[in-house]
Amino acid sequence: MNVILLSKRYGKARQFNLANPLALSLIAVLTLGLLGSAFALGLQLGRGAHLRTALGETTRFGNLLAQQKQQIADLKQQLQLRVDAMAMRLGEMQAHVIRLDALGKRLTEMADIDSREFDFDRDPPSGGPESEGEGVSAQIPDLTTMLQNLEQQVELRDSQLSALENVILARQLKEEIHPEGRPVTEGFISSYFGERADPFDGRETFHKGVDFAGAEGSDVVAVAAGVVTWAGERSGFGKLVEINHGDGYVTRYAHNERTLVSVGQTVTRGQRIALMGSTGHSTGPHVHFEVLRNGRQVDPLSYIGH
Repeated sequence: MNVILLSKRYGKARQFNLANPLALSLIAVLTLGLLGSAFALGLQLGRGAHLRTALGETTRFGNLLAQQKQQIADLKQQLQLRVDAMAMRLGEMQAHVIRLDALGKRLTEMADIDSREFDFDRDPPSGGPESEGEGVSAQIPDLTTMLQNLEQQVELRDSQLSALENVILARQLKEEIHPEGRPVTEGFISSYFGERADPFDGRETFHKGVDFAGAEGSDVVAVAAGVVTWAGERSGFGKLVEINHGDGYVTRYAHNERTLVSVGQTVTRGQRIALMGSTGHSTGPHVHFEVLRNGRQVDPLSYIGH
């Protein structure tokens, strides 16, 4: 088969015989060239699409990374705020512990209690048997651990103060109920505790109290806190007030003109309980004052103080 090619430039026609081996080689070369160009173009187009896809993924991951960075920054800010708040709380608790220690020391000194019993400068001694096996090494404490330790310290100080308060209250109560002082605001001792001549018949008798003479109607006062167990007439005593102070102590105030308290009433040291008189077995206005210890009369002079 022959192929005729016309040339406009030269106005000539050329004839090629396809059966000629040279023509076949030329056609093969041209075909391969066209196929190679098409394949290269396809590769180029495919490579461009892949690059565009990769570029889109890179942009998406970049945006995601930016969001994560912002989240990390927000978390760090929140964490810093929390740390600041915990540090402030830590400082407040430390100041509270310091105040508790100062108060404890002051109360211990005021109560004249052995400082070794309530030592607010040291933690209470502790101990126990050694544990078997390997121990766990201590880690650097964080703010949470420090707060927990401080909370335990505050609880310990509260317990110590509560125990100290109980000791002080018990001591104060014991002092309040312990008979001490004179049963009158005015007057003088007219008869002492012990053997004496009876003022009515002159016989030797044992006087179980101390008499305080004074003006009729003057105040009779309690020498300690307690509960009134008698307030009224009793044979020989006239109008009597009897007070139970606890711890085995009872006091009596006899020959009153009038009682000012009633049975079951709680009284305090120095409170008016009666008016001085001369009722019962009496020769004139006075108070017959007795102190009983575990049911037996004892000399009131050791409780009067002078």
